[in-house]
Amino acid sequence: MARLILFNKPYGVVCQFSAVSGHCSLRDYIPLPEFYAAGRLDADSEGLVILTDDGRVQNRISHPKYKLPKTYWVQVEGIPTQMALRQLRRGVRIKDYTTRPAKADLMNMPENLWPRTPPVRFRKQIPTAWITLTIYEGKNRQVRRMTAAVGYPTLRLIRFAIGDFSLKDLASGSWRLLHINRPLNNLFETVTLSI
Repeated sequence: MARLILFNKPYGVVCQFSAVSGHCSLRDYIPLPEFYAAGRLDADSEGLVILTDDGRVQNRISHPKYKLPKTYWVQVEGIPTQMALRQLRRGVRIKDYTTRPAKADLMNMPENLWPRTPPVRFRKQIPTAWITLTIYEGKNRQVRRMTAAVGYPTLRLIRFAIGDFSLKDLASGSWRLLHINRPLNNLFETVTLSI
């Protein structure tokens, strides 16, 4: 039986158990041994990180060939146009590759959103907006590069879901332990996301 930890990673925390100068690590939040992060989330991003004690499950979550959808809540500078959202949906050219088509829509600011420390910079003259963005790959800093490529730099980035697993009812800095009884091939078979 595999065990999973769903962790709502705060801003500034690195996705590893070893200490990094100037940053908290997973060790500062999760006291259980023998767990490993299945994928990464940058220190300046927040939200869902899945950890597991099973290497096969870790591979299933993090390997690009499985293309698990990852849904992000993204606060951007400016109000994205429908044209910008269509570009995100079709795929965006970033340096030497084009991203896969994504789901992208404007959304209201998430309810019960925890404060970020430090807070996002506020500029009186420039409005901000929230979008929900679901991608099916995981290139380095991909979401930030996608929003910048269509003219709307990311100010705050929160990963809400990976496959069927989400942050629902999980406060920033807290975690939940799950015992998985399903076979590995059924673990991520049905993907239904609600935002």
